[in-house]
Amino acid sequence: MKTFGKLLLLACLGAYLIFAFIRLSGESDRSICRRATFTVADSLHAGFITASEAERLLQKARLYPVGRPMNEISCQKIEEALTKNPFISSVVCYKTSGNTVNVLIEQRLPLLRVMSKDGDNYYLDANGNAMNPQGYVADLVVATGDIDRNFAKKHLVRFGLYFKNNEFWDNQIEQIYGDQVIFFGTADSLECKFQNLKNFYAKVMPQVGWNKYTALNVEHPNQIICKKRKTKK
Repeated sequence: MKTFGKLLLLACLGAYLIFAFIRLSGESDRSICRRATFTVADSLHAGFITASEAERLLQKARLYPVGRPMNEISCQKIEEALTKNPFISSVVCYKTSGNTVNVLIEQRLPLLRVMSKDGDNYYLDANGNAMNPQGYVADLVVATGDIDRNFAKKHLVRFGLYFKNNEFWDNQIEQIYGDQVIFFGTADSLECKFQNLKNFYAKVMPQVGWNKYTALNVEHPNQIICKKRKTKK
């Protein structure tokens, strides 16, 4: 994010210098925009916003700058149009020499997807903000069941952040819910709880069988409580 902050500072400085030059010259630039550049912060991370997607959004809003007179292009309208997208956090648009319009985008990265049994369906970011899927699809952990938005913001965000920073569990877990229930209690001491669970999977499960238990309780740091699956008679 520090890099994006520097880009914003440079963009604002450049925009101010160009604005000052136009005001001092007293001329209205009616030359045609030849080029539009799009820079997306954190573009290497999982996200939905790319340069091509930003172009598509502007074309849909009839604000794509290329081919239009420079003096008719409103950077403010471009910024407002793009920030309507739930996966975009902030936008800075400015013009430079060479008839170029530059757009800097900070995206809002989803941590996991929530699909509650009441029909509520959304992505959740690191700040607990809910984002309407709007046709976007990402390979993220899906949380299902009886989940309200307050619970998701208070507890699931911490799980999502943990998965994001832990390659093993990020690859291991696809859905929060399922046939074998794991009780974590609160979202405190996640590192310890997941390490205990990992050790249990590695050392105990291969010996007793993966379907032996219907539930595992790891809420206490020093023990794991298991509930056996009832055998059919």
